[in-house]
Amino acid sequence: MPIKKDIIWRVGLIYTTVMLVAALVVGRVVYLQLFEGDKWRSKAQTISQRDVIVHANRGDICADDGRLLASSLPYFQIRMDFRASGLTDKVFKSKVDSLALCLSRFFKDKSASEYRRKLWKAKYKTKSNRYILINRRKVNYNELKVLKTFPLFRLGKNKGGLICEQENKRIQPHKNLATRTIGYLNKEANNKRIGKVGMEGAFESELKGVDGISVMQKMSGRWLPVNMVEPKDGNDLITTIDVNYQDVAESALHQQLIKYNADHGSAILMEVKTGAIKAIANLGYDPEKQAYRERYNYAIGEATEPGSTFKLASMMALLEDGYIGPMDSIDTGNGVYRFYNAKMRDSHHGGYGKITVQEAFEKSSNVGISRLVDEHYKNKPRSFINRLYEFRLNVPLDLNIKGEGKPKIKYPDDPTWSGISLPWMSIGYAVEQTPLQTLTFYNAIANNGRMMKPKFVEEIKYHGEVIKKFDDEVLASKICSGQTLDIVQSMLKGVVLRGTARNLRNSSYSIAGKTGTAQIADKNKGYGKKVYQASFVGYFPADDPMYSCVVVINRPNKTKGFYGNQVAGPVFKTIADKVYAMSYSMHPVKEEVEEDGPLVPVSLNGNKEDLDLVFEGLDIEVTNKDIQSEWVMTSRKDSVIEYKYRRVKNALVPNVKGMGVQDALYILENAGLKVNVKGVGAVSKQSLRPGSYFRRGDRITIDLS
Repeated sequence: MPIKKDIIWRVGLIYTTVMLVAALVVGRVVYLQLFEGDKWRSKAQTISQRDVIVHANRGDICADDGRLLASSLPYFQIRMDFRASGLTDKVFKSKVDSLALCLSRFFKDKSASEYRRKLWKAKYKTKSNRYILINRRKVNYNELKVLKTFPLFRLGKNKGGLICEQENKRIQPHKNLATRTIGYLNKEANNKRIGKVGMEGAFESELKGVDGISVMQKMSGRWLPVNMVEPKDGNDLITTIDVNYQDVAESALHQQLIKYNADHGSAILMEVKTGAIKAIANLGYDPEKQAYRERYNYAIGEATEPGSTFKLASMMALLEDGYIGPMDSIDTGNGVYRFYNAKMRDSHHGGYGKITVQEAFEKSSNVGISRLVDEHYKNKPRSFINRLYEFRLNVPLDLNIKGEGKPKIKYPDDPTWSGISLPWMSIGYAVEQTPLQTLTFYNAIANNGRMMKPKFVEEIKYHGEVIKKFDDEVLASKICSGQTLDIVQSMLKGVVLRGTARNLRNSSYSIAGKTGTAQIADKNKGYGKKVYQASFVGYFPADDPMYSCVVVINRPNKTKGFYGNQVAGPVFKTIADKVYAMSYSMHPVKEEVEEDGPLVPVSLNGNKEDLDLVFEGLDIEVTNKDIQSEWVMTSRKDSVIEYKYRRVKNALVPNVKGMGVQDALYILENAGLKVNVKGVGAVSKQSLRPGSYFRRGDRITIDLS
């Protein structure tokens, strides 16, 4: 009996304990469900489910013909998962040597033994041996395809451990061409890159697209997508930039900056009728890299004293108010004139004496222009400033691209206004303009008074479909009277024909424009140290303008030269020459004259294989066709072309006269010569005598006509 009672007591105790525990469990479950259910359900979801942002593809920025200026390409960070399920010790040890050798040959930064030690350590000695970075360098898609053929990597993610982390990288295929205008991306706190400057920044909302979301569910230890909101790709920008013209502007500016050891410069080419920017080059010297590169958008952002290019506005104000005519006279004396306690000087020593108003403009006489403005506006300076305001010289262009410099033209009630303000402003001092603002003003003169807003983008496309077109925008339908327009257009032609820019004249087409030479303030020493800015702005062909262009070069070495016609003018002419050569619409059409017998074209000297192909395609008979020579001279006889032998010897200066520039450059540069090209057409003259000896690296100049 005592034993039975003992058993019953024990069973009862166990039963009571179990019931109490069960009651506690049920109570806890009820409590969790009623009071903490939302909290734990949310936590469970974060462990087994997560949202992954799927970044949209950023839109491309293209040239006017569709060529890429900026695009996003996928790059991959290569890692290795050493805890991959299929990466057993046997598999790893059998292939690690081969993989190390392949990685060494591919990346070329470490030996095969170094890579082997790294892989071995990651597999067996590193505690957190998962997703180890193989190399810091990211690889492109084609390189990734090669990597996937390597030992172990070819087995895939689960068996070979290859992990590829994709990251889109923004590239500009044409390298430095219009880099600052195209813009770049900055990385934000969430690791997403967004456009900050240039077109990348101005059209960020159009280019970025809309990110998608992928809902990932953890199943059997793996994250798998269960739902997705697809991303929407960004739109593409079709810009007004012409890659060929941009290359010409960049190259011409770069050569001149080097020649005059200048600090920086800019060049802009604009389409007269539309305001479309066809080329915009900005180069500044980088002391660290000891080279010129696009460091800042000087063309848009740098407002400086323009100097003599501003004289056009002064002349227009005088003409609009009827104070002068082009044949009126002005006495410039000996080239020095005093306004109160300050002396105004002409660059021409001894002065010009008594000259006409037109001559004062063409010769860029500081004394002549400033005396005219002071004489007629001294007692009513507000009238002069109001005229400048009517020309919109005080108003920003309101560009899509951020960072436009503010124009500065102070009013007579400004605290800094003095008796010398008016004469000095009349010649481009105590005022500020950016190169693009100056060009927009001159472009209006070329466009018969119609001022166009500079345009950088033609249209926006989505997967090839045009979704928005940008119309030409008129800032002012007429900035001055027709009579004033006719006079200043004639004056601008005269600057090139008879004035300070006579070095820009040519027989193929006409140029109209104005030189500018300004002494600008040094940031540390003010005007005490002579620092110059050389510029030229104009348009061509002068009689029927198609393009306007401005070139501004800052801080050229004054011992080498600093005048606008000397430093900036040649850049303008090189750009104009190349544009004219490439734009057939500017060439006058000659009427065809019927002649008896077959017509045989004049042929340049050149590569025999290329000429054979052309003459065969045109069905033109060639004599002496069996001549054994890579390069030949051609002559026209009756209705046939005759080949003549041309020898190109090593170590002797080749004879390239009569050749096109492409063949001439090929021969001379392959011979080891550095070539300067002047003009357009066929080679008419070369600076080094054909057949003479030269040293590799010598410079030769070829004149084309």
